Amino acid sequence: MARAAVVRPVVQLRSTGGSGYTYVTRKNRRNDPDRLVVRKYDPVLRAHVEFREHR
Repeated sequence: MARAAVVRPVVQLRSTGGSGYTYVTRKNRRNDPDRLVVRKYDPVLRAHVEFREHR
């Protein structure tokens, strides 16, 4: 039986640096209802950039 609402969905974080690199993570919808923005390392650019949630 499937759950009615998934509390921790899997989301993709896409680089804002234009490299196309993505991270895959889970987020809690109750704590973070908006799109997630995290500053992480982009190995293509070899720098820390913002990664935004991509749906």
